[in-house]
Amino acid sequence: MSEARRESAPHQETPMERAAGQTMLECHDLTRTYREGPQDITVLDGLALSVAAGERVAIVGSSGSGKTTLLNLLGGLDRPSRGEVRIAGEPLSALGEAALGRFRNRHIGFVYQFHHLLAEFTAVENAALPLIVRGLGKKAAEARAMALLEKVGMAPRADHKPGELSGGERQRVAIARALVTDPSLVLMDEPTGNLDQHTAAGILSLMDELARTTACAFVIVTHDPALAAHQDRVMRLDEGRLTEQPREGA
Repeated sequence: MSEARRESAPHQETPMERAAGQTMLECHDLTRTYREGPQDITVLDGLALSVAAGERVAIVGSSGSGKTTLLNLLGGLDRPSRGEVRIAGEPLSALGEAALGRFRNRHIGFVYQFHHLLAEFTAVENAALPLIVRGLGKKAAEARAMALLEKVGMAPRADHKPGELSGGERQRVAIARALVTDPSLVLMDEPTGNLDQHTAAGILSLMDELARTTACAFVIVTHDPALAAHQDRVMRLDEGRLTEQPREGA
C-alpha cells in the first residue's frame, strides 16, 4: 500500500449515509374523532404512513378531507383518538407536554399556511427563534438564521418585520424558521401557495438539497399538482385513509 493511500483521511459518513434505511416517521392505526353534538365525526380512520430518512411525501386531497388534522397529529400539536405516531423512533404518546415541546423543537420543523410569524420581531429574529428557545446564544442563532434566509432569498430583508413583508416574503421566512434547527422531519402546509414561480422553484431546489445531503424527511400538504409531482411519493387522503397515487408514466 502506498504512503499516500495509508495517510488518506478516513471517509466521513454524511448524515444521509448514517440514516440509510432509517424510518423517520411512522404511524399506525391513526384515528381522530371529534364530538359534534350527539354525533362522533371521524376525520382520520385507522391511517398508516411510513416515511424514510431523506424522503419527501406529498399529501393531496379535497378541502375538508383532514389534511391539516393529519399534520397536527404528526407534529404532536394534537393527540390521536387512537393509534401511534413515531418520529425518529420516539413514540409521541410517551411524552408529556413539556417533553413533547422540547422534542418538537429538536426534531420537527413546521411551515404553516398562514406563516405565524411574530409581528414584533424582524425576519432574522423570527427565523432564529427556535434556536434561541433551545438555549443557543442570540448571535449564533441569528448567524444560522441568516444562512437560511440567504438560501431562501431573504437576506436583504432580514431586518424587516412581518408587517413590512409581502405574503410570499413572510412564507420564505417561515420556511427558513422551519429548517433552522436541522430537524428530523419538516411538515409543510401549502408551502409554495404564496410564492411566485421563480421563488417556488428555489424552495424546491433547497428541499432537494436537504433531502440529498441530510436525513431530513418532508411531509407536504398541497393542492398544487406540480409541487406534489416533484416529491418522491404522492398520497391521497380520502375518507380518512391514505392511498398511494401512481406516478405518471408508471
